Amino acid sequence: MKKNLPLLCYLFLFSACTSLPDVIKSIPVIDIPYGTVIKDADAFKNKQVRWGGIIIQTETEKDMSFVQILFYSLDFSGYPLLSQEPEGRFVIASTDFLDPAIYTKGRVITVAGMLNGNVERSVGNKKISIPFLLAKAIYLWPKDYGKSYFRNGGYPYFYYPGFYGYPFFHPGYYGPYRYWR
Repeated sequence: MKKNLPLLCYLFLFSACTSLPDVIKSIPVIDIPYGTVIKDADAFKNKQVRWGGIIIQTETEKDMSFVQILFYSLDFSGYPLLSQEPEGRFVIASTDFLDPAIYTKGRVITVAGMLNGNVERSVGNKKISIPFLLAKAIYLWPKDYGKSYFRNGGYPYFYYPGFYGYPFFHPGYYGPYRYWR
């Protein structure tokens, strides 16, 4: 039993790690980079991918909803890496009604679906061709996901008044004695 205790502890610790949300986890996907698809979308038609980013625009029609998304690479938990540069845009289509009041501009989203070629969209006065996904699973991330609730860079304790505390050491102060000429 003593030999198995460290193993059980490690298993318990790793069970607390984050993973993909269940909604998008169940769909098998292929990791196809955005840059590869944008060059030749027809070569990847009917391939399943998991992509994500920030919502740019939501449109609804009679039996379809379309969401235009600014593409970001995903991390291990399926959350878009917003600290990196966006690579481009893509459009998803869903047979479910996606309410534009909920799927608003600036929300973070992850989608699992099937590539279905390119679609023409206009950005300003220019027409561009961007990848088109038929969505099978959509996960809209909570607005406060990934935010730290601690000030001081994650250190949960506040400064205390004391000899080495914040009020005493600040720019221009050089120790317990002032510098006199």
